[in-house]
Amino acid sequence: MDEENLVFLVSRKQRVVISGSRRRDVIKCIVKIPQLDLLITASQKGLITVFNSQMRVQTSTNVTDTSWITGCDYLSQLKRIVATSERTIIVWDYKAQGSGQENYFVIKPMDHCLLCVCVVSLPDQLCRDDILLGDDGGFVNKFTINSDDFGLKQAKSKKKLQSQVLDSKNFKSVKRKLHNDWVMKIRYITALSCFGSCSLDSVHSLVLESLKRLEDNLPVREFSMPRGANTFCYCTKANVIITGGDDKVLRLWHPNISTKPVGKLVGHMFSIMEIVTNEKDQHVISLSSAKVFRVWDIQTLSLLQVFHDSHGGPGDMQIYSMVYDSNHGMLITGSSVMDMYPLTRMVQDTKQIPHTHEREINVMLYNRYFHQVLTICSESIIKVWELETGLQIYQILDPHGFSVELTSAAIDETGFLFATGAYNGTIKIWDFGSGQEMKVLPEGKDWKEEEPWLRRLIFLKAQEKHQHLVLTLERNGKIKMVQGKEEEAYLVVIWELPNVMPFLQDVNHTVHLRTSPKHRSMRIPFPDVELVEKNFSQHINSSAISMEVNCIDLLQVEGYNLIVAGTLNGVIVLWNFVNSTVKELYRPEDCFTVDPDLDPKRFRINNILFLFRSPECARRSSQDSVCSSSQCDSSKGPQSNKGSKQSIHDNEVKGEKTDVTAGEQQLVDKKQPGDTSVIDTQPPVIVTAHEDGHLRFWTMEGKLLKNMLPFTKHSAISLTSLYTDSCTRVLLTGNVEGHVILCSIGSFLDPPHEEKKLKQLLAWRAHSLEIIQMIYVEDKQMVLTASIDGSVRLWHAFNGHYCGYFGQRRMFEISQTSDFILPCDVNEYPVEIKEENKFTEKKQKYEYPLVFDQQKWKKMSSMSLLFKRTPPKAFEVDHDFKFFKSLSSPKIRRRALKGFLTENREAGIVFGSLPIYRVPSPTSLRFLPLIGSDAQRESADGIPGKKKGVHVQHEKDHHLILFSYVTEEKSEKTFSPTNKSGFFLLPIHLQVKRGKLEVAAVA
Repeated sequence: MDEENLVFLVSRKQRVVISGSRRRDVIKCIVKIPQLDLLITASQKGLITVFNSQMRVQTSTNVTDTSWITGCDYLSQLKRIVATSERTIIVWDYKAQGSGQENYFVIKPMDHCLLCVCVVSLPDQLCRDDILLGDDGGFVNKFTINSDDFGLKQAKSKKKLQSQVLDSKNFKSVKRKLHNDWVMKIRYITALSCFGSCSLDSVHSLVLESLKRLEDNLPVREFSMPRGANTFCYCTKANVIITGGDDKVLRLWHPNISTKPVGKLVGHMFSIMEIVTNEKDQHVISLSSAKVFRVWDIQTLSLLQVFHDSHGGPGDMQIYSMVYDSNHGMLITGSSVMDMYPLTRMVQDTKQIPHTHEREINVMLYNRYFHQVLTICSESIIKVWELETGLQIYQILDPHGFSVELTSAAIDETGFLFATGAYNGTIKIWDFGSGQEMKVLPEGKDWKEEEPWLRRLIFLKAQEKHQHLVLTLERNGKIKMVQGKEEEAYLVVIWELPNVMPFLQDVNHTVHLRTSPKHRSMRIPFPDVELVEKNFSQHINSSAISMEVNCIDLLQVEGYNLIVAGTLNGVIVLWNFVNSTVKELYRPEDCFTVDPDLDPKRFRINNILFLFRSPECARRSSQDSVCSSSQCDSSKGPQSNKGSKQSIHDNEVKGEKTDVTAGEQQLVDKKQPGDTSVIDTQPPVIVTAHEDGHLRFWTMEGKLLKNMLPFTKHSAISLTSLYTDSCTRVLLTGNVEGHVILCSIGSFLDPPHEEKKLKQLLAWRAHSLEIIQMIYVEDKQMVLTASIDGSVRLWHAFNGHYCGYFGQRRMFEISQTSDFILPCDVNEYPVEIKEENKFTEKKQKYEYPLVFDQQKWKKMSSMSLLFKRTPPKAFEVDHDFKFFKSLSSPKIRRRALKGFLTENREAGIVFGSLPIYRVPSPTSLRFLPLIGSDAQRESADGIPGKKKGVHVQHEKDHHLILFSYVTEEKSEKTFSPTNKSGFFLLPIHLQVKRGKLEVAAVA
């Protein structure tokens, strides 16, 4: 059994305690009614409860006071509930209102003690139901109940409806002895048109026959097993009957073969008490008397999960009933309480982090033509996965040789090829469909160990067929182009950008390039360029921070032939091959004040991206916006409330849809009525992800359009990755703490570039560690995230719902989002950013918290006290005092006081270790008479034996401390005074020795 191959989420178990049940009462029977989505429970002491689909009590009643309930079921034709006690049959009309809840009928007497009951559901019967009963004498009884049996009695009774007793002899019934021991369970199997009953009898353990056999004495189909059967169930899809009993073995039987079971499931250590099936997933859930659950796969006869119910003590060990709710994917058990175990569906409930690879992920790519995902880990294992199911298609071990780590990869625009680059500088091109190696760039002999490390690979659009061009970025900042011809097996470096960084360290921010075309057999997208100036060594500033290129991006469309690079010190460099220039767009000193005390790496650019909208995207209508109809539907329903603290409202989603597509609509409106082919494309915008956690948007001239700090639970987290869709409507970014931030940029790209158009829609935590790469799958509206924790996970883009990870045992169910489940290493809910409207912007903000202001209290007087002749007492003042008018904001000290520890042995072990805080301004300590006292003010030296007040005044903040004491010749007392703002200070310990007051510790 695999630890990760779990079926039920034991940690998300829900418990329902049935109110109204008696002491030491247990749930004896649970019945699920799928067509009505109701759940019926019957306790041993007679309490029958009906739950609705939200597991709320719809109605309940107590049908017996003397005998125990042994079973119950639902009468589908009569719309009532039938229950069996030891000697009676109880029929209850659960839909009766008011006093009608006590409207139940008792059918008695019975010949034997009834142990189980089931209803025969036949669609051709109207106003009539057949019930099957099993008793302790081995008999199977069939009772026929008509609506007339209860309707006549109700018509005659005009008073309050009460329980009524009916004679069992007036009902049509047949019975036959089929077992030599107790009948433990009885069921009617509609698919087989027969009933089944099991017993503790070793010879007649299970009987499977039609209802006609109860009326004659013909032989019946019998299944024998050692020590009999406690329970059984039938799986329709697999067409097998599963039995379990005291011999601890689950047996699978074909309904027509009673001589030998077709399979056995061994593993229980105690007697098997209950069995249910999950028809959809072909699972069998078995329960032993020790409350141990085992989940089995019927097709493979393998064990999937084992878990134990630890509720209760040794006396409450038994679970009497169990049912599987297929409507909600939940296992429900009944003991002294009702427990519900939800189905995992597609996510595993383990304490271990989900693993797609054993090591951290280096690269993740998505092939939109094949709908497949390619992942590479630091152990250099390439794996290809199916997106819709999560199944692995193939893997490649050691693609560049033994222990050679792969650091980068790229997929060409057709989807048939992908390239990989390693830390030693080698590059290989592979066939995506088969995983076969096609071309290779071998390692050069003159390469240094650290220099050829490949950071980035980008496939270029080749101007001629039968050639492959790859743009590479090395760790040392060099940008090269590698060419591979179809007839050749090796790749060749044919082009390299010159080092322009020494020029840009000077005051010149633009350097012109000289094109020197060479005679080549094949054309390349970029011309051979060289710098105009060659005596640049004098401009080199040795004290400058390292300007190595950290990331690049390419824009190769009509009218643009650009490479943008981000450096380690925050400089953005733009190569324009159309104008033959290289320009420094930005350096940190230009737009921000640089503090020399701060870390210079905070402006490091971790990722850079072109934001460009093609004319085809501008022509799209508003219905292809970021909020499509499927996304709007996914934000409705229960998953929005479960998935985040703030649910998406329909009007806000629709408003977001209008904002995102507003810019696109403006472009369409600019067209002439007769012109449908020409649309003015806007110049591209550059976005950078910085080490200081900011997203910055730039124009082609280097103007800062927007400096944005994405909102997450912890702000200013270093951003690591960027991704946008094909029409640049949404922007995804990830950070080092595993957060994914989704922004709407559709209308922001259209001039004027207003800051209000750029909106953050959603933020959720996808991993507990750094995110390496993210991909937005447009047609599925899913987000793929890869992290250094070794997992690649799948999410719903617009609500942050977790779908699963690549490498899990269960297949993905992308369309199903009703169950919101977080990964085991994430405990933060998605946060949706709500835009403040005009009402909330004008809302007055109050300072809080408010505290009691003693000075305001002194100035105020109650009008009711003015008419009293006698002076008011203290409790009257407090009672009649206007409390809310004497509230004010606290006066909090902005700077902490410096303190030191004391070792005062005389004050004792407690007060001797209290810190004494030194206040910079002088403090006075003097004695004042209490309010209402006739004593005069005394000095600190002489203390008469009267009640006094001590006044401590802080000249800066005017803190007042008032308390009283009774002086003696030798006494000690500890006070907890309050300051003017109402805050309790540290205790003050006073000692009176020889008529003098000593303060041991003052806060």
